[in-house]
This record gives sequence, structure tokens and C-alpha cells, in this order.
Amino acid sequence: MSYQSERLIAQARAARTAAGVSQRALAERSGLTQSHISQIETGRMEPGLSSFIDMTRALDLELVLVPKKLVPGVAGLVRSQAAEAVPRPAYSLDDGDDDA
Repeated sequence: MSYQSERLIAQARAARTAAGVSQRALAERSGLTQSHISQIETGRMEPGLSSFIDMTRALDLELVLVPKKLVPGVAGLVRSQAAEAVPRPAYSLDDGDDDA
């Protein structure tokens, strides 16, 4: 399996586990078998493009071709969106206002 494939598959597996989705649930969502997903994630099988697209779409991800010179900008947008998705507390304790 190529380095590029391994990296994409690792990212898909990380997205699946971060979302709390089991291989079995992903299989139901994607129309692939759990065995097929396991073989892809463990590197025993190189996924076909259509299988990989089915897997990622079932995880609410989209594969997109981006011109190489725009990759840094797109990566920055993705990182900023991921940072905004982190829940923030509704309030915070301000350490600077000690009245005691």
C-alpha cells in the first residue's frame, strides 16, 4: 500500500473513531461489509476509489480535488473550522476579579 493511501486511510479511521462510529455502523451506513472496512483500515486491502468514497461520505466527509497551489489555504480553512467546532464553555471564571 502506498504512503498516500495509508495516510488517507488513517485519516478516515481517525474520523470514524473520533465520531464514535464502529466499523459495523460504518458498514451499515456505507453499504460495505464490516470485513471490507476492517481490511481497508488494517492495510490488508487497497480500497477502490468508489469504496473509499462510500466510506468517507458515510462519515460526512467529502473527497475534493484541490489545485496544488491552493492546498495550504484550504488546509488553513479546515484547521480553523475544526478549531471553531471545539465546544467552548458558556461562561468562564475570571481569575483577575478577586474581591476578597
